[in-house]
Amino acid sequence: MNKANRPAAREGTGRGRGRRPADEVRADVLRTVGELLLTEGIADLTFERVARTSGVSKTTLYKWWPSKGALALDGYVHAVQETLAFPDTADIRADLLTQLRAFAHVMTETPGGRVLTELIGESQTDQDLATAYREVYSSHRRRLAVERLHRAQEQGQIRADIDVQVLVDQLWGAVYHRLLIPDEPVTDAFVTALVGNLLDGVRPA
Repeated sequence: MNKANRPAAREGTGRGRGRRPADEVRADVLRTVGELLLTEGIADLTFERVARTSGVSKTTLYKWWPSKGALALDGYVHAVQETLAFPDTADIRADLLTQLRAFAHVMTETPGGRVLTELIGESQTDQDLATAYREVYSSHRRRLAVERLHRAQEQGQIRADIDVQVLVDQLWGAVYHRLLIPDEPVTDAFVTALVGNLLDGVRPA
């Protein structure tokens, strides 16, 4: 199927040009960008295509997002925020497995993984993107994980003296490592072992 005709992109839908609330327009753009990224990746994402698909002028797009990277980052976050929401069932093992499996799925079974690694790469030379990445994505994801792990401490499922910030790095950092340096795959067995090794310990009983 031609990329321009894929359902996710919804090009040629002919949205009306009457004035719409800014929040509605912005949400429309983010939905369009997110769908494009998770079906096709970042390579063919352009301001021209997003303008054509969403019915929003390029002038408006550039006013809100100064670069393709900034636009892609916001669209990516919009697309994955519900999938990567952190559950709280009062069982920290189950919740870690659910969240890490959802994260691994987005990273390995959709173009989302390639999009995220490309954004991380671009942020090494784009300070504005680096700042946005921390503020919009990574800091928010870390905060959700830390909050859930703190609740697990309060429930006696994790020792009170453990630094949960380090736990976040051990779990998600290991996944990022395999994504960025793909010597080994990110599999369900890997995710299960990460959580098991962390919660059960590695010393002999």
